[in-house]
This record gives sequence, structure tokens and C-alpha cells, in this order.
Amino acid sequence: MKQTIIGVIGGSGLYDMEGLSDLREVAVSTPFGKPSDVFVVGELQDVQLVFLPRHGRGHRLMPSEVPYRANIHGMKQLGVERIISVSAVGSMQEHIAPGHIVVPDQFFDRTQGRRVSSFFGEGIVGHVQFADPVCRDLSRTLAEAGRKAGATVHEGGTYLCIEGPNFSTRAESKIYRSWGVDIIGMTNIPEARLAREAEICYGTIALATDYDCWHEGHDDVSVDAVVAMVRQNVAMARLIIRHAAEILATSHDRACACKEALRYAIMNDPAVIPPATRARLELLLGKYLQ
Repeated sequence: MKQTIIGVIGGSGLYDMEGLSDLREVAVSTPFGKPSDVFVVGELQDVQLVFLPRHGRGHRLMPSEVPYRANIHGMKQLGVERIISVSAVGSMQEHIAPGHIVVPDQFFDRTQGRRVSSFFGEGIVGHVQFADPVCRDLSRTLAEAGRKAGATVHEGGTYLCIEGPNFSTRAESKIYRSWGVDIIGMTNIPEARLAREAEICYGTIALATDYDCWHEGHDDVSVDAVVAMVRQNVAMARLIIRHAAEILATSHDRACACKEALRYAIMNDPAVIPPATRARLELLLGKYLQ
């Protein structure tokens, strides 16, 4: 029987996964360079789990320096079909208190165009559907797992992704809040876009660490406050992942549209795609370019 393979991309504070058996480290080379670190592969709740620390062990990489394409391509190479993103975020709404968990269903991109956000280009043009940027099925599973773990879970919401590495100014924070966004972070874009292009389901466990700087009744966001709350949240994140693995252990076949996101995405005639570009994207597009 086919084994379910889940990828976990750990954000700030989550640099390893406890409780894995048959543990091994896998160094992956991709057409898009080196991933953030080696992948840690093991067994958890009858699923194969592939873990990668987004910022590298020791938190070496700033959000803008994360090799997003290499990370997602590496996950694809290892057979991952679902990615659970674990991310520290600031809350933009009073009811989302530090320590709460958000499973967002929308993203708003404010990364200023500095990050490469697509596998396409250099002779191949593709457009994937991204109106609903996370996998609904996976997100429901993460919300269910969060409730099983005893977390306060907010299902749905908009994640505003900024460039970083600085936190927002007070004016920016108040304007973002007026837009109706729910949380703010620095990493899920272009990660979610690339996962969709790779036909991998993507969902986020967002760990609220602070109220950004809009909230006059709380201290402004600071690294020491974020780190303290991250440490508190990491144990909960690990427990949520464990419960999610239990739920997904029997979900060998995906019923969502993520698995065929590229079927009608390619615009140009395959005959004009440069050989080098075709080779670089063989893992993602080979089945559609016969």
C-alpha cells in the first residue's frame, strides 16, 4: 500500500521534529540550488515525514534569503504530496491573542517583488489558479488537529506577508489592520505559490506570538517577546503535527485539485521550450510535456 508522505517546513523556533523513528538525514541537490538545510526523514504515526527548517538550523537565513524554490523542489523530489508550514506570526485582530493558532485560507503579498515566486520563466510560461491559495482539505485537517491538541484555533483568515526583516512601522501596522487582515508574517509567500506550482497541497499552522505594534494596550513587538512565545508555541505545534499525521495516515489519495494544478497552466507550445528549461522542470512538468 502507498505510504502517505508529509512535508513539514519549520519556522522560527521549530528546527527539529521529536518522536520520529527510523531517522535519517537526506541532502538534496535541486536545479534551483541548495535547500535551507538537509532534510530529516522519519516515520511518525504510520506516515513518512520529511522535515526541513526553513531558516536552517541555528536560524541562519533571513526571510528574503530563504531558498524557497530549492526547498519546495526538494520536497517534491522526496515524494512529498502535502506540506504543513509552521510559521510565527503577529496578530492583527484583538480576538487572536498571543498563543492562539490560526489556519489561514488567504494570503496578501507585500514582499515588494524581491523574491523569485515561480518555477516558470526562461522560455516557459505558466499560470496556475491561486484564488484559493491553500489546500482546503489539508487546512481542515490542521484545524481539526489543533482542536484535538487543545489549542485555541481560528479556522480561516488572511495572512499578510511582508518582506522583512524589520517589523512594521506603527503606521503600516494600523493600515494593514484597516485592510481587514488577520495575521502578519514574512515567509509563506512565495512558499505557497511554489507549492501550488509543484502540485503539492499546502496548509499553514500560524502561531500568534504578539499583537504587532498596532495594539496600544500591549508592548511593541520585540525579538525577545517573540522568542519567548515561540518557545511556548513550539510544543503545541509538534502536538498538532502529530495529530495531523494520525488523521492523514489513511489519506493515501488526494481528492483536491492541488494534484493537477499544472494540467492547464502552460501557455506556450512545448516545441519552443528550450531543452535546458525543459530539463530543469522535468520533475514538475514532464507528465504534461509528452
